[in-house]
Amino acid sequence: MRRNSNMNSTLSPKDIVKEIIANKEVESIVFVGCGASKADLYPAKYFLEQNANKLRISHFTANEFNYATPRSINDHTVVISASLGGTTPETVQANAVAKEQGATVVSLTHSVDSPLTKDADYVIYHRFTEDYAAKLEKTGYCLELAVELLNQIEGYKDYDKMMDGFDKIYDLSQESAKGARLQAKKFAERFKNEKVIYVMSSGATHEVAYSTSICLMMEMQWIHSGTFHSGEFFHGPFEITDKDVPFILLMNDGRTRQMDARALTFLNRFDAKIEIVDALDWGLSAHIAKEVLDYFNPFVITAVFRVYAEELAEVRQHPLTKRRYMWKLEY
Repeated sequence: MRRNSNMNSTLSPKDIVKEIIANKEVESIVFVGCGASKADLYPAKYFLEQNANKLRISHFTANEFNYATPRSINDHTVVISASLGGTTPETVQANAVAKEQGATVVSLTHSVDSPLTKDADYVIYHRFTEDYAAKLEKTGYCLELAVELLNQIEGYKDYDKMMDGFDKIYDLSQESAKGARLQAKKFAERFKNEKVIYVMSSGATHEVAYSTSICLMMEMQWIHSGTFHSGEFFHGPFEITDKDVPFILLMNDGRTRQMDARALTFLNRFDAKIEIVDALDWGLSAHIAKEVLDYFNPFVITAVFRVYAEELAEVRQHPLTKRRYMWKLEY
């Protein structure tokens, strides 16, 4: 079922957008975050790029936004920012920068009354720790905001199909994660000694591959990792393909699947060491309408791969919470 967020007001994403557009003409939408939170905003950015006719869409790491603020940020801009703990300094600053330029700011966070909320016009509080589905709420609420912005500003013919997708995706993702444990254990045993692991995907899942690489592998497991779009694989990265070189392919169900499949064919041709997490295997297309299928791939794949990361951490005896620099040094 669709999640009911605990917001600092009684407003739903639909009502937040209704209130915004009642007070201003929205011309651009900007997504801002860092690390995994930046990646969690990507499906919404991807959705708008695919479907908006007039709205200007952009996606920034927060300090890029702060140091090189686009001239287009003004009182016709909606900035959507995210930070799990609500304390990421760069994203907190980005909210202030956006407000200085006249933008309306909507922030997503897990932490009530955190610094991120200070300069936000609207805040949506999401869950995280309760279960695998809860970890998807940041992505989900951001995507729902994007759908509402498009539908209320330009109109969107598949709006009802997206709403139906939101009603189903959390339960589907939770069940998929619960069913992934055995395969995740096998993955962990196969990959536990790897010194470097490459990750790729496409479509709305592109930055799930990015966050898998920079967060789950590099940050949380101290495993060297590289990430690239499946469509870019044949424009450089495929030259490192060889027997037993480790790859993780996050495979989409939908319009970009052929790109993922082409990369997989090449990896198999040279006996690379491959782990595939395929949305098709978890029944995504049996539950979500084909017209909107692309935008829900990241949910199932993120939930399933979280289990993979847990099992990898367990077999390597390296907890996902272990850090040597983050939160411990000044940087």
